[in-house]
Amino acid sequence: MRPDVAADGYDLLVVANRLPVDVSLGDDGEPTWDRSPGGLVTALAPVMSGAEGAWVGWGGSPDLELDPFEVDGTQLVPVPLSEDEVASYYEGFSNDTLWPLYHDVIAPPQFHRPWWDDYQRVNRRFAKAAAAQAAQGATVWVHDYQLQLVPKFLRELRPDLRIGYFHHIPFPPLEIFTQLPWRKQVVEGLLGADLIGFQRAGDASNFVRVVRRLTDETTRGQVITLMKHGKVDRHVRAAAFPISIDSGAFDELARTPEVQERARQIRHELGDPEVLLLGVDRLDYTKGIRHRIKAYGELLEDGRLSPSTTTLVQVASPSRENVGAYQQLRDEVELLVGRINGDQGQVGHAPVQYLHQSFPMDEMAALYLAADVMLVTALRDGMNLVAKEYVAARSDDRGALVLSEFTGAADELSGAILVNPHDIDGMKDAITYAVHIDPREARKRMRRLRRRVLGHDVTAWSQEFLAVLTAVPARTEHV
Repeated sequence: MRPDVAADGYDLLVVANRLPVDVSLGDDGEPTWDRSPGGLVTALAPVMSGAEGAWVGWGGSPDLELDPFEVDGTQLVPVPLSEDEVASYYEGFSNDTLWPLYHDVIAPPQFHRPWWDDYQRVNRRFAKAAAAQAAQGATVWVHDYQLQLVPKFLRELRPDLRIGYFHHIPFPPLEIFTQLPWRKQVVEGLLGADLIGFQRAGDASNFVRVVRRLTDETTRGQVITLMKHGKVDRHVRAAAFPISIDSGAFDELARTPEVQERARQIRHELGDPEVLLLGVDRLDYTKGIRHRIKAYGELLEDGRLSPSTTTLVQVASPSRENVGAYQQLRDEVELLVGRINGDQGQVGHAPVQYLHQSFPMDEMAALYLAADVMLVTALRDGMNLVAKEYVAARSDDRGALVLSEFTGAADELSGAILVNPHDIDGMKDAITYAVHIDPREARKRMRRLRRRVLGHDVTAWSQEFLAVLTAVPARTEHV
């Protein structure tokens, strides 16, 4: 055993920007925590507790240094971030440089060298924390764009580890990715992994093409061969592993009398509209919220939908509210909603119900059940789990899903009505079609959708990825 490997290290580690809990200090100075929402936590909690693993991540509060602690059989290893690092590594480089760049430059990315410096520093800190917790030959699964340098840093510290990385957001084409001044360092960071997972086959292909252009490594299909001193050192595989949701839990929840009664109540509170449309998104410029609301407003103006008998409920969860582009988006969306309600509304009825807040899972299930048509019109999205949640909730085999072709979900969800959200006229036609769809066709489409979503849940996703990763031959040599 290597001298720097703890005798009681963990055989499975997850490394993510955030811990599965939000940690803060109570009035007595002791740490308190609440479980974080989100698909990643749901996906990995049972895997981690079964494997007695460790989870490395930031606790959610700046300038908070904590010792590792255990929650539900998983060791949580907090990585501290200063307030300045939250501003530069997270809000800056991760969300104002990488996020817009990787989403097809829908908003202009900002390139600042001090942000990059902090991104490297924080990634190195995450890698050191993981290296200190991993047993000899352990499996480490690194998650998402905030930590793209961790695989390389971790391999330098611990060449004995199996390292996987999963990229939850899109990976852009070469022509966009090469705008990044530190493009080669990011590629080298990712190539520290043995297995690199993406949401779509197209994302994996984009990455392999970038490797071919920016490095001297050999590629063949999904496999990248890394050379060292003129000999083959190891192989890296880049492949699609589309993420899913805990679809069984959503299906079960939507079947409960309480949720079904709440769905009826929601429609009644909205004035029992003949047609209820629903949008559920983080308030983010990638989600196509403005395009959707514009299309809906024009349908009301054209008389193709009646403002007195149609309601659009738009849930927009607060997101990154101290980033300028998000503040501007909120102002634009609220202006658009106000204009439609002012022009088309009546006393006692607003054609758009806009909710800038988050809701618990049972309320979301009731909203999904209440809606006749779900509108998912993202301009670019790694997957879009809301589309899958809607399908999982529709145990009645009713409802229609209008889905952007620029989501990862579009590759999987045969049965959805696909749209190009940039084509407002096309989107208007798709919404009208969904509203007036023949009930038999709607049932046929929904059954097809449900077969996919219920048959490939989040547990299947994590098991598939880990099965491929753990099949990588162990590296016993000490470098």
